[in-house]
Amino acid sequence: MWSNGSSLGPCFRPTNITLEERRLIASPWFSASFCVVGLASNLLALRVLAGARQGSPHTRSSFLTFLCGLVLTDFLGLLVTGSIVVSQHAILFDWQAVDPSCPLCHFMGVVMVFFGLCPLLLGATMASERFLGITRPFSRPGATSQRRAWATVALVWAAALALGLLPLLGVGRYTVQYPSSWCFLTLGAQPGDVAFGLLFALLGSLSVGMSFLLNTVSVATLCHVYHGQEAAKQRPRDCEVEMMAQLLGIMVVASVCWMPLLVFIAQTVLQSPPAMSPDGHLSRATEKQLLIYLRVATWNQILDPWVYILFRRSVLWRFQPRLSTRSRSLSLRPQLTRGSVVSVGGRPSTAPCQRVSR
Repeated sequence: MWSNGSSLGPCFRPTNITLEERRLIASPWFSASFCVVGLASNLLALRVLAGARQGSPHTRSSFLTFLCGLVLTDFLGLLVTGSIVVSQHAILFDWQAVDPSCPLCHFMGVVMVFFGLCPLLLGATMASERFLGITRPFSRPGATSQRRAWATVALVWAAALALGLLPLLGVGRYTVQYPSSWCFLTLGAQPGDVAFGLLFALLGSLSVGMSFLLNTVSVATLCHVYHGQEAAKQRPRDCEVEMMAQLLGIMVVASVCWMPLLVFIAQTVLQSPPAMSPDGHLSRATEKQLLIYLRVATWNQILDPWVYILFRRSVLWRFQPRLSTRSRSLSLRPQLTRGSVVSVGGRPSTAPCQRVSR
């Protein structure tokens, strides 16, 4: 336990930041603008998703359900964390005076971990669903229903929440971070801090790695279908290409935004000698790096909705009209209607990607 005063909770480490320095770093206008842009982007994506789900075939509808869960998670993450951070930046309240027993800090720490892991876990879940849909179309009993898709999203939320609650159960700690405007896991050398930091970093990294592997196989399979000799006989793939383009965009955004922070956390908690002194001090350079990487990671919540908004067929065709001709030719030969059956590899298959209005 750090010597931070007998009346203070365990979330306060010794700090030497001045009020003037906090004013220079914590800009309420930047934080508020960032949150407004993020919330507006996610609301726009939710509106577009609501229209796209009407009349979509089952396979695409399931994918849109996962995507809706991702956008909803990003929206709520920005709303909850932004409310705390913008309020702190606006009035520069003394965290020790407002939250001496640490319930607010613990809440924010749980929220940061939860909304940080959810996009990565959902990205891996979506990659797994598309991998099975493209490479093993006959191994599944049927198209995933919306209820089952939402149950999967709820399971991901529950897993991320369970991990976020571990510090409240004694595994790791949430502490106020530089410049005293947010709370996150502790980069200390105590076994609990190391275990929780590594668990968070490894789970996030494994999610990104799984997404990369499964998406690579799925894209290779689609390329083989498009350029193979039997391409004209295969079931239509235009909507699957669209879904894979969106999924690849989500994976790239998650990798660029989150991997620097995940690698930094793993390196810091394993550093020898420890980055954090026994009395809770971190070097100012380490604190600034953590803040920079966290700010980069929060861009994930703004960029995710734009991946879906921009990577739709109706948008892509405006930039590359040849994609429209290619997709239509494949989706109309043979012409299929809902419930029609074609023979693929000697086995009947119901086409899961009928054309829908755009």
